[in-house]
Amino acid sequence: MIRYLKEVLLVLYLLKNYDYYLERLSAMGIGFPVLLFGGMFIALTVALFMTAYIRQTLVRHLFALVMFVSAVFFDVYTRVTADYLTYSSFVSLVYSGGFIQEAIYQYRDAIISGLLGGMLLLFGIGLKPRRRMPLPGALMVAAPVLGVLLLSAVLFVRAGEGARGLPIMYTPLAYLNLFTYEALHNTVGPREPVSLARNDVPVGHDIVLIIDESISGNYLDINAPFGVHSNLKEPRPGVDIFNYGYAASIANCSADTNVTLRYGGTRADYMRINTTMPSIWQYARKAGLRTVYIDAQRTGGNLQNLMNDAEKKDIDEFVQFDQTSVRDRDMAAAAKLVDLLNDGKPELVVINKVGAHFPVHDKYPDGFMAYRPTLPRGQFVEVADTGKRDGFNGQPDDWVLYRNAYKNTLLWNVGEFFSRVFAQADLSNALLIYTSDHGQDLHERGNPGLNTHCGGDPVEEEGLVPLVVIQGSGLKTLDWSAQLAANKDRSSHYNIFPTLLQLMGYDLAGVEALYGKPLSVSTADEFTFNYRFNARLGAKPEWKHIDLESIVTPSQTPTSVAVGQ
Repeated sequence: MIRYLKEVLLVLYLLKNYDYYLERLSAMGIGFPVLLFGGMFIALTVALFMTAYIRQTLVRHLFALVMFVSAVFFDVYTRVTADYLTYSSFVSLVYSGGFIQEAIYQYRDAIISGLLGGMLLLFGIGLKPRRRMPLPGALMVAAPVLGVLLLSAVLFVRAGEGARGLPIMYTPLAYLNLFTYEALHNTVGPREPVSLARNDVPVGHDIVLIIDESISGNYLDINAPFGVHSNLKEPRPGVDIFNYGYAASIANCSADTNVTLRYGGTRADYMRINTTMPSIWQYARKAGLRTVYIDAQRTGGNLQNLMNDAEKKDIDEFVQFDQTSVRDRDMAAAAKLVDLLNDGKPELVVINKVGAHFPVHDKYPDGFMAYRPTLPRGQFVEVADTGKRDGFNGQPDDWVLYRNAYKNTLLWNVGEFFSRVFAQADLSNALLIYTSDHGQDLHERGNPGLNTHCGGDPVEEEGLVPLVVIQGSGLKTLDWSAQLAANKDRSSHYNIFPTLLQLMGYDLAGVEALYGKPLSVSTADEFTFNYRFNARLGAKPEWKHIDLESIVTPSQTPTSVAVGQ
């Protein structure tokens, strides 16, 4: 048996993923594509065994380690997300590399399981071969390289698609090849300075963009009869509130939406604009505003949502809450916003809130447990926006508990947030725009699955967000009422950036020509969101249209009763 230990380990490793291969074959059906898939599978498997028979110990061990790490990476991603690792997802993970320490801690169980399972592959390749393959040594060394290059070529031709169902140790390596190729051939160009014309009138008031996290527009009382109390529906003395109703998000993933809100990408030209045009910070500084970024989601100076050090240089004050619990960070953000609104300095403030990203078990205090029964408490107290799914299997009863926990979170992180801002801030000289990065799939339709957003086949609610403008009653900025009726339930995130620029005094014609229509004119928006934002290698973005006639809104039911509102 020892004589065949290498072969047994490799075969066991491949068989471990048998359901993955069968799922792919079942999806393909019978036909010529199955022959091509079979040919690729055999070629890559042969290359794997040739790698295990490399005679040079150091070279063999190096390949064993690289393939082991690649396979574990793929396996852990699948365990955590319950989804396939696409090239677009891989790119997003690369851009999120700053959070690797947090991820390792949160997903340690999945990582340990992946490492243990990967040992079959590591030792299957790494152990000393007890026989020789009748092939040249150079060919043996070239085999794994050729295998990765072969898969990379297929993925390149198919715009990142084509690895599903093949031996998993090759997939992240092929993705890395594609990513490196794209990085080396990025000819979009350098970032441009501000060139738009603006009037000479200084901006004498605060401009605030509040980007909430995972707040679905159909779960707030401003849009739905049984929506959660948001404190945005009632009239406020000295404050005008303009509710634009339902709006379409840019995308159904956080980073995609946030980077576009900061750079102003349009549906037709978001890649070029986000990469080469000035940021909202640059426009604000040119208009004489001090710039402040409040990030309630991250700590320790870590950057997120594709922000980098070059962008950060244009932010005068960068705020995070390292010593504040996750549950209380939105309240800390509210307190900081109150201070900024009361300091008498004209500023652009952009806030990324904690909001209601999963897990929602512990994102609200006990006093806000108005909807019951709810998810069990105490497991995810200090988890901001990721978490294990232990004890949550995505069954109908699980989703009832989830939706109640979600509503409790909204009571706290939306309702209480605005309660404190309205009570403590001087809003007489301020203009606030409130929205969320994306909506949520809370499985009201009875659809299976565990994800709430970032799905490759999303429901319409994943792109449905609130859009509200709040302004001091005496402040003269834009005529919000003129187009409110026409734009309510007909606008999108794409109207926010041009609105901000118009508020800063930039020429309306120039703004529209580059970035589209602000909320001050009829937006005539397409009401779609992008669920293939990282469209690469010739692939096209995928757009989902939101039909408001089919939107599911929460209902008052015996299993979801609000207490004490």
